[in-house]
Amino acid sequence: MRGIIGLCLVSVFVSCATKKKVTPQPTKAPIIVVDSAKIKAETVQVPQIQNQDPEETSLPVILTTEDRVRLMMREGINKQADWTEAMHYDLRKPNYVIIHHTAQTSIAQTIRTFQVPHAKVSSHYVIGRDGQVVQMLNDYLRAWHAGRSKWGNITDINSMSIGIELDNSGKEPFSEAQISTLLSLLDTLKTKYQIPFTNFIGHADIAPTRKDDPSVFFPWKRLAQNGFGVWYDESNLEMVPENFNYVDALRIIGYDVTNLKAAITAFKRKFIVVDVSDTMTAYDRRILYNVYRRYF
Repeated sequence: MRGIIGLCLVSVFVSCATKKKVTPQPTKAPIIVVDSAKIKAETVQVPQIQNQDPEETSLPVILTTEDRVRLMMREGINKQADWTEAMHYDLRKPNYVIIHHTAQTSIAQTIRTFQVPHAKVSSHYVIGRDGQVVQMLNDYLRAWHAGRSKWGNITDINSMSIGIELDNSGKEPFSEAQISTLLSLLDTLKTKYQIPFTNFIGHADIAPTRKDDPSVFFPWKRLAQNGFGVWYDESNLEMVPENFNYVDALRIIGYDVTNLKAAITAFKRKFIVVDVSDTMTAYDRRILYNVYRRYF
């Protein structure tokens, strides 16, 4: 009897000394809590990756475009002031479309160029030779496609334009599928953002000293016939008045005439095509005067 009692006591002590097995609970990802009534920017935390190995903690976190936009929006909040969100606002409204050729060998190469950090260039759309369209940025975001440029009095073209890259070396005609797709896209953009027909221009127009795209192969006349850009009336080229100043005409259209020869070449590459020299002939002036009359 005494042995049985002793055995029971031993069993009790052993069971009390044995630790209960604790099942580890999964770590919950942090949750961003946003008080729409009142919030201070410093209270907003970006979720971090949990339970990383020490060797992996130095690896950069890759953010999507949407993540970066959210971060920039938070950075734009004055930390010294209380903040509550208004419901009436707009993002930037694009008012120009700038057309480029890629001067690369494939649409894949161009997409890759726009996705590597050191390139520091981008565009909203890329159109392949077969008519494939790839959108790389939201229309309302500011792409880095125009670079150092000027059109009229505008010196920050990127802030008010949509950039479209056409997969083309610059030394070859553009395919029918590519131009057909481009016309469809331009129609959508023009209707959606109410872009004036005069505001569909080329990269060479806004940066004549640096760029020549889209090349002399680009069908500006066809675009103008569809309501995108300006072309002259080939059947009725008016005589140029004696007091016509072609330098002022180029400037009024939008060209930066600081480097006049570059501006003339850009104009002729677009409208004359067969002659892209930096001098204005009598025939060139008649075409310029006709184009100028379409602006005013």
